Amino acid sequence: MSGRHEEIDLGAVRAVSIHDRPRKVSVDHFGRAPEVGMSVDELVRRLPDILAGRDFRILLDRLEAAIRDGREWLFLLGGHVVKTGVVPGLVPMIERGWIRTVGMNGSAAVHDAEIALFGITSETVEENLADGSFGMARETAEFLNGAADAAHRDGTGFGEALGRALEEANAPHADCSLLVAAHRAEIPATVHVALGTDIVHQHPSARGDAIGDASLRDFRILAARVARLERGVVLNAGSAVLLPEVFLKALTVARNLGHRVDDFAAVNFDMIRHYRPLANVVNRPTRGKGWGAHFTGQHEILLPLLSAALEERLGGFRRPRSG
Repeated sequence: MSGRHEEIDLGAVRAVSIHDRPRKVSVDHFGRAPEVGMSVDELVRRLPDILAGRDFRILLDRLEAAIRDGREWLFLLGGHVVKTGVVPGLVPMIERGWIRTVGMNGSAAVHDAEIALFGITSETVEENLADGSFGMARETAEFLNGAADAAHRDGTGFGEALGRALEEANAPHADCSLLVAAHRAEIPATVHVALGTDIVHQHPSARGDAIGDASLRDFRILAARVARLERGVVLNAGSAVLLPEVFLKALTVARNLGHRVDDFAAVNFDMIRHYRPLANVVNRPTRGKGWGAHFTGQHEILLPLLSAALEERLGGFRRPRSG
């Protein structure tokens, strides 16, 4: 018994041979099984030559070339990156001159300073919010707001003032601080603040003129580093809004002033895919000659994997300090 509706007759369909039409995937692209005792580099080489597996090797190639050629590697990060405990793997890359600029939002600066000074960070927000004590740590606010005041007074950037203050305070966990590592390596660490978003803004010691002046100066410092990004790499990790917006504006300033910043690698590492990092870091800036990629995954896995793979490729290579 036939149904009420007409069906198409497949009897006249024209089939074609699978060999007459190209395919996007073949066994040549497949990964190879791991072996006991293999190196990180060998593991990376055995990843599938497909999607992120291919992109990860391209990223390593671009980073290695940039580092060996003395090009810029601009590392941007949000607070969650610090909280996931990956900083000890990033500090050596600053010390060896691989990472040439560190840019962070206010949250990352708060967590970095707390770790360096006290060895602890990250509150249980739900519990402390209930009684109004969330973000009310006296020591944290006095330190960061005091550094902003010093930067405003001395005409330095916020990141530079924080790194110097942590060094002068003999922070007991300075080896776990990106701000200290950048200060010791004499490279820029810039802090990009949205007023009202960080816990230290809740305190009476917060001065908008000081914070704004110090952070705006850091924007200009970052723009000067973006102007040197040709054939370099910008990597944004864990900042879904603020750093992608800051980077896009710094890039347009650099290009507006006549700097050639066209051919560079732009990558985003984050746990989920967000609009702004994909648009403002990966896609829009690289339209033309550049290359971009996004890696979705946990920071505490992806970033140590990246640093380990670079370590095996570059060994103890150190880039001389220069600008």
